[in-house]
Amino acid sequence: MRGLLSLSRAIDRLTAWIGQAAAWLVLAAVLLSAGNAIMRKAFDYSSNAFLELQWYLFGAVFMLAAAYTLQQNQHIRIDILSAGWSRRTRDVVDLACHVLFLAPFVGLMAWLSWPFFLSSFRSGEVSASSGGLVLWPAKGLIFAGFALLCLQAVSEIIKKVLALAGVAGASLEAAPAELPISAGPDRDSRP
Repeated sequence: MRGLLSLSRAIDRLTAWIGQAAAWLVLAAVLLSAGNAIMRKAFDYSSNAFLELQWYLFGAVFMLAAAYTLQQNQHIRIDILSAGWSRRTRDVVDLACHVLFLAPFVGLMAWLSWPFFLSSFRSGEVSASSGGLVLWPAKGLIFAGFALLCLQAVSEIIKKVLALAGVAGASLEAAPAELPISAGPDRDSRP
């Protein structure tokens, strides 16, 4: 079981590193957007490549940060239901949802997006827009995002199974900031 926990922690470190690095792409997208606007207004110059690069950066942030969002337990949840549940009940529900919905979906999307990317890469597919960019990097990000989310799903499943089994150190939840303010500090003290 310690080997599984070590695997989960390694996946978590990879996910955190990629997620935090991807956050910097927001700054790059903002600077590119501002630069593009300035060039368009001040110099009457515009480029489809700049616009597409903005879209690529936004897509990269979304795809590469999804696994980090899951790891940090910051994804959308129905707190009106789960706020009153014990930690064990939330772990059981999370485990069931990860196994029945998340893992199969992201696994399928990663599997389907690989040939989508590979075909684009091999053909050198380029945007239909005049002056547009090659498309395979964006399609590669789709695969990378779903593959990383699949790995993080495995990590979350490992952590939930080990936490339910009572293995010490298995509950690697995000910081207490994840808790809704209305839940109060004793939310997790219920059996």
